[in-house]
Amino acid sequence: MELIKKANERRSKYRFEMHRDLRYKMTGDGMPSAAGSGQTINMCSEGVAFAAEHAMHAGAFVELSINWPVLLDDSCPMRLIVFGRVLRTSGRTVITSIDKYEFRTASRSFQAAAAVRSDGMLQRWADGMRKGIVKGNLARA
Repeated sequence: MELIKKANERRSKYRFEMHRDLRYKMTGDGMPSAAGSGQTINMCSEGVAFAAEHAMHAGAFVELSINWPVLLDDSCPMRLIVFGRVLRTSGRTVITSIDKYEFRTASRSFQAAAAVRSDGMLQRWADGMRKGIVKGNLARA
């Protein structure tokens, strides 16, 4: 893992070069949900850069399931689950925020994107975020 911090960098957080397999789900206003797989490029405490198999657009809500490199109790695979928003894209490179995260135990083998669970957790989180934005706008009005 390589620490990335350039002299002219505006970000306040260091990014760590980290290449890990991931699965993603994406949803947004007026667009159908999409799922796919990719690989992380780098990460920091506030965001993730990754290569995706689908084009994405800024503002979409995403859930990332990242194959974590450390085993729980030296035997159990882990996944980092990240909820955030697409901040910007460049081709298939996507930069997302980390608004919420949690670690979960994982199966012993990497599952294809088609096996992404469909329990609606991303949609419930996105709906809650939208409600929070609307409430904040109403409070300021």
